Amino acid sequence: MEFRPLHGGQLRALSARFGIPVSELLDFSANINPDGPPHAVQAALREAFADPSVLMDYPDFEEVELRKSLARYAGVHAEHVVVSNGFVPLLDAALRVLPVRRCLVSMPAFVEYRRTLERAGVAVMPHRGRSDENFRIDPGALFGRKCDSMLLANPQNPSGVLLSREALLQIVEEAARRNIVVFLDEAFIDYAPEATLSGEVERFSHLIVFRSVTKFFGMAGLRVAYALASREVSSRMQEAIAPWSITTLASLAAACAVQDEAYVQRTLARNAERRQRLQRRLEELRILFYPAAANFLLLRLHGSVDASAFWERMICEHRMVLRNCANYEALPPGHLRVAVRADAENERLLKALTGEMANFL
Repeated sequence: MEFRPLHGGQLRALSARFGIPVSELLDFSANINPDGPPHAVQAALREAFADPSVLMDYPDFEEVELRKSLARYAGVHAEHVVVSNGFVPLLDAALRVLPVRRCLVSMPAFVEYRRTLERAGVAVMPHRGRSDENFRIDPGALFGRKCDSMLLANPQNPSGVLLSREALLQIVEEAARRNIVVFLDEAFIDYAPEATLSGEVERFSHLIVFRSVTKFFGMAGLRVAYALASREVSSRMQEAIAPWSITTLASLAAACAVQDEAYVQRTLARNAERRQRLQRRLEELRILFYPAAANFLLLRLHGSVDASAFWERMICEHRMVLRNCANYEALPPGHLRVAVRADAENERLLKALTGEMANFL
């Protein structure tokens, strides 16, 4: 049976499968800020370890300071913020407190969408985008089927394509008229903050926005995510989440990270420059990709190329792990995703891609 990691960043499993030490693998499969977390976060954690009570005491049950920090960062009141240790617990909590039974999901989509919805007894209604249209969502085509909710991602995952704030508002407003709940996954919106709908949860009671801290701020080892919803919905969601789902250290790190405005602006500038350079080189190699707004690029390989075999050769021959996209529902064959890393690492990737494309074509 072919081995396909369910998620990116699964280096231990890949090491065991291919017999390659983890230390030799260069990970392009996980979309984590390659510059690592803000220095202030590391300093705050070192200082926290000097106080034994940080480890001895239970975390703050209500995560008051973390929610305040996230609220300032997202531009909302703290009462709208729900925190947990990842997207899935937050979506699960929303499904527990909202009476939804049929959810339209924009495809291709992250595998955990269907898994979480079906686990909650919600029927999934795929809305398939077209690769020749960059999987863009057509607002006018979303409301042709009977559903009581819809799950969208912006930027879209796995393509990274961004829908404008204006187009998304059009969808949310029409959904409000039809009494349809909108679940909006903004896990990578930090790279395109102008398009966020975070602030609209105060206006639309049927809108729930999901965001991540650990991707943009380079802290995947500390699981922190948050949802933004109306006061009533957020309160009910928080009650549906297991207590103490975020550790004291993770809470401290996340609160510290989102206050570092210089880090945010530096990351935005660096990622844009690196992504543009990577895109120019891919164009020179005639490797197709989608116009991403995040920190990754979805590659579309030539029709004659076996994407899974290509992915495996990149690991075995070059020690580089790309994202095998075979488990993205409704994504046509022939796609692999690469994270935007530092320039020197991106150059290594391009060199490897050049050689392998010559082997496969």
